[in-house]
Amino acid sequence: MGWPGTAGAPDDASDGALARRAASGDRAAEEALCRRFRPRIRLYGLRHLRDEAAAADLAQDVLVAVIARLRAGAVREPDRLASFVLSTCRQVAGSAVRTERRREALLAAEPLPAPHDPPAEPLPRDRLARCLEALAARERAVVVATFYAEQPAQAISRDHALSEGHVRVLRHRALRRLRACLGLEEAAG
Repeated sequence: MGWPGTAGAPDDASDGALARRAASGDRAAEEALCRRFRPRIRLYGLRHLRDEAAAADLAQDVLVAVIARLRAGAVREPDRLASFVLSTCRQVAGSAVRTERRREALLAAEPLPAPHDPPAEPLPRDRLARCLEALAARERAVVVATFYAEQPAQAISRDHALSEGHVRVLRHRALRRLRACLGLEEAAG
């Protein structure tokens, strides 16, 4: 679908006329808009992003977004298309800058500590039995039900008349006490 009397959309048509034609699905109008705005968007990108590749990416991303919005009929004022394109440039460039800053902050952050390695030798059964006996009756019941009977918190809560949250708290406290008793971590209050 071209302009009447021409093979494609004329480059001297107004932004609004091209936008309306592009919104109706005219590929030649879309191409004319891209030819018209790509250099402007690229210059905006060079000024604000200070990188040729980032400026080229910005031009591509903005043009794709603008054409998609035109096709969807989401551009309310086609005669003010230049303002819409500039606003889209600001949004996309700002997002790119924020993303790059987050990436740099993550790369500059301290590395995560190495995961805790389990002991090389298995724990002595008698020592583990003494530590289990030292636990309160409810804590011991929850640990045994969790790790020996392999019951989920829901079943343990039903069997022992406890809420699921209380089962998880008891299990957490019991494991902390077991680790301290076994010498795997310092005892916490």
